[in-house]
Amino acid sequence: MSVRFFSSALAMVMTVSLAIGPLASHADARAGSGGSMGSRGSRTWSAPPRTSTSPYESAPMERSITPRMAPTAPGYGAMGAAPFARQGMPYQNRHPFLTGFAGGFLGAGLFGLLSGHGFMGGVGGMFSFLGMLLQVGLVVMVVMWLVRRFSGAGGNAGRGMGAQGPARPVSPPFGVQQQGGSSPVQITPADYQAFQQTLLDIQTAWNQQNIPAMQQMATPEMVSYFNEQLAALASQGARNVVSDVRFLQGDLAEAWSENGMNYATVAMRYSLIDLTTNAMGQVIDGSSTETVTITELWTFIRPARGGRWLLSAIQQTR
Repeated sequence: MSVRFFSSALAMVMTVSLAIGPLASHADARAGSGGSMGSRGSRTWSAPPRTSTSPYESAPMERSITPRMAPTAPGYGAMGAAPFARQGMPYQNRHPFLTGFAGGFLGAGLFGLLSGHGFMGGVGGMFSFLGMLLQVGLVVMVVMWLVRRFSGAGGNAGRGMGAQGPARPVSPPFGVQQQGGSSPVQITPADYQAFQQTLLDIQTAWNQQNIPAMQQMATPEMVSYFNEQLAALASQGARNVVSDVRFLQGDLAEAWSENGMNYATVAMRYSLIDLTTNAMGQVIDGSSTETVTITELWTFIRPARGGRWLLSAIQQTR
C-alpha cells in the first residue's frame, strides 16, 4: 500500500515539475531574456552611473567575451565580484611585501623541520636565531616606515570610486548632451533618436526571429546571444512573441571613447506585451493582454570617425 502511494506521489510530482518547468525557463523571454550580457570596452565589469530613469545600481555582466580583470573594477562593490574573487577578501588589507617576507621566513623554518635540522637549525643555533630576529625587526621597522611614508601621500587618490564613495550624479534626460569618461563623447539628439529606434527595431527583429536584421543593429557577440536564446526556445517547441513595444523614458548614463571606438550607455524604460507560446500557439507564459514595463541599460558602440550605432550590451537594473 505504501509503495503504491509513493509511486503515485512521485508521478504527481514529476507531472507538476514538467508543467511548471517550461514556465520558469521562459520567464523574461524577450530579447536578451532578462539577463546582463555583452561588452562595454574597458568598462564592461564596472557599474554605469545611475540616472533618473535607472536610479538603482545595475546588475553586473553575466556573459561577456571581455576577460575579467583582477581586481574587479570598482562600482559593484565587494559582493559584486566573482565568487573566486571573494575567496581572497580576508587578505586584501595585508601588505604584500610584509606578507611575503613573513611567509618566506616561516617557510624556511618549516623546511628546516622537515629536513631534520629543527626550526632554528638552519641559522646556526639559538644565538644566530636571536641575532637574525633582531635584524628582521630592524628591517620590518624600516619597511613599515616606508609604507606609511608613501601610502600617506596617495592613500586618498582612489576614494569616491568604491561602494562608500559619494553618490553619482543623476544624468540629464534624452535630448541633453553629456560628456563622460577620460575621453568624452558628445551625444546629439540624433544619437538619442537612433538609440530609441534601435530598441524598437531589435524587438521587432526578435519577434520575427530575423537574425540577418539583428546583424545590422547589434555586434556579433550580441547577435550570437540572441541566436542562442531563440534556438533554445525552438528546441523546447516554444516561441516568444513580443508586441506593442512602446518607448517610455530614457537618459544617458555615460559616453566615452577608447581604442578608436565611441561608447554610449543609455538607461531606457519601455513597455511591451511579452508572451511565450507552444507549437500549437497556446500561451504557456506571459499574457496577451497585460503589458510589462522594463528598465534596462543598453550600451551602443560605433567607430569614432562616425557610422551607425550598434547594440553591444544589455544590463538589467537591480
